[in-house]
Amino acid sequence: MSNFDIGTSKVAVLMGGRSAEREISLLSGQGVVNALKSVGVNAIAFDPASQPLAQLKILNFTHVFIALHGRHGEDGTVQGALELMGIPYTGSGVMASAIAMDKQMTKRIWRAEQLSTPPSVWLSAHKQSKADIDTIISRLGLPVIVKPPHEGSSIGVSKVSQEAQLEQAIQLAKRYDPDILCEMFIEGEEVTCPVLGHADSAHALPVVKIEAPQGAYDYQNKYFTDEVRYHCPSGLPVEEEKAIQALSVAAYQALGCRGWGRADVMIRASDRQPFLLEMNTSPGMTSHSLVPMSALAAGISYPQLCLQILVNASLDTQTGVSAS
Repeated sequence: MSNFDIGTSKVAVLMGGRSAEREISLLSGQGVVNALKSVGVNAIAFDPASQPLAQLKILNFTHVFIALHGRHGEDGTVQGALELMGIPYTGSGVMASAIAMDKQMTKRIWRAEQLSTPPSVWLSAHKQSKADIDTIISRLGLPVIVKPPHEGSSIGVSKVSQEAQLEQAIQLAKRYDPDILCEMFIEGEEVTCPVLGHADSAHALPVVKIEAPQGAYDYQNKYFTDEVRYHCPSGLPVEEEKAIQALSVAAYQALGCRGWGRADVMIRASDRQPFLLEMNTSPGMTSHSLVPMSALAAGISYPQLCLQILVNASLDTQTGVSAS
């Protein structure tokens, strides 16, 4: 751990950045800055899109709270830079961040660990011929979900119900990523489960059930409308909630995550089987975000949550000489 001390710390809250989720990251980051200041932390907003990361060392920041979302923030790149500078940071390390940001690699690990995740077809940038695309529906059926595998916040994601919609969905996803991930659509309830801690100490917070208008839990509804209804407590049967929490912790541990994260899960209506969709290693912390909502149901306030995450800031490389 980082031997965090409120009195002597100087904390940079990384926010904004250059990803497609910049707007949300700015909202998350400002919330974190305000919360940390409210509990006496010397927290300062830092946007890597306007300041070089090297300034973190020059300005003598002791810790970093990562409130960046998406590429160049949640994918291991910033984490690697902080490792080189020897500045402890919140959330997962380089490898876990990189794997969790890549939905295809995430699914490979979960399948190897025999954790339930929807059947899928992977179309790499060099394997997207008509014949390749034709295999999607024959293997997965309809509806199918088409998504860019290295984005978050439902950016570039489409639900395809008719074969004629497939090409348009692929072109939308390709605006964000040369590779395409197609998943079998799981008809049922959408839930999410935050996880805090590291390794054997990892534990799940209460499950949040999500009810979106017409099932459209998309970028707009996630952040900019009040149409989505969230249920926490989830209202699920106790044993079902426990099973989803256990699955989420197993998914988190399989990827080597630490600090905090959030597993997104679908519960199939036909047999109540849960399916892992993805692991978020730098979840949203906006007014609409789900980790703060879940934490509050567990008796943890937003400022307490931010401080708890910060106190557990660390480095992959705990030994050796830090940069000077």
